[in-house]
Amino acid sequence: MTNVLEAHELGKRYRGRWALRDCTLSIPAGSVVGLVGPNGAGKRTLLHLTTGLIKPTAGTIEVVGGRPAGNRSQLAKVGFVAQDTPLYAAMSIADHLRLGAHLNRGWDGRFALDRVERLGLDPRSRVGRLSGGQRAQIALTMAIAKTPRILILDEPVAALDPLARREFVEGLLDAVAAYEMSVLLSSHLISDLEVACDHLIVLADGRVQLAGKVDGLLHDHRRLTMVGPHPGQLPHEGEVISFRRTDRQTTAVVRSQAPWHDTGWTVSQVDLEELVLTYMNRAVEARARRAEEAAT
Repeated sequence: MTNVLEAHELGKRYRGRWALRDCTLSIPAGSVVGLVGPNGAGKRTLLHLTTGLIKPTAGTIEVVGGRPAGNRSQLAKVGFVAQDTPLYAAMSIADHLRLGAHLNRGWDGRFALDRVERLGLDPRSRVGRLSGGQRAQIALTMAIAKTPRILILDEPVAALDPLARREFVEGLLDAVAAYEMSVLLSSHLISDLEVACDHLIVLADGRVQLAGKVDGLLHDHRRLTMVGPHPGQLPHEGEVISFRRTDRQTTAVVRSQAPWHDTGWTVSQVDLEELVLTYMNRAVEARARRAEEAAT
């Protein structure tokens, strides 16, 4: 199997409003995919469609060769850690591991116990007494010990301090290497995505704005700057993603695989944060234009 997720014109509507629409995606097997976008962009909707927690209004989605949550075998192929890392506060870590072994045929008990020991945690400790970072690590341990084909993480480190976030990401990458699983990681923290992810999906305004391999996307985008106001639009065969002009400076972000020969511009590569923000801003501006056109 070459792709663990295939979505075609996927959409979800709530009470007449589209939370996600026209979503066409392919996620290659073995990849770690960062899903990023502003609040209300449709990220959680996409994750819940992937896990089978909700059903699509339009289009199709296939995960690891089958319909999400279609049967017990399909459920076993998907691991999911929700944003609030839901665990049972009154139960011990050991209780959680026993529950995981009971519910999952592919459970790797040795891995789970070894990882708890490496984290320096006592299996007898009640989960309710753990720190936020420790609870997140236990939730991740259980999701990995299930040995899924794809692991889906919904803002798992949003409330953690920088050290706990780093430890979480390191543990995630170790597990990916050990089990050759794919990961779909939703996060607002671009620095974490930069460390962990080799693929990127940018969602905004309920639509996919950008998707692809991180290295390729960064290679294809350039920042162009010129002192003073440029007299017009860019005379270039590539796609102009953003264009800003003031009395002091003109700046543009262009997507093109062709070399840039105009010596009037200073050309530099964009970083991941600038790339993400550029596409998110473009979506906001496009929505504003649509609203203005509808009002006139």
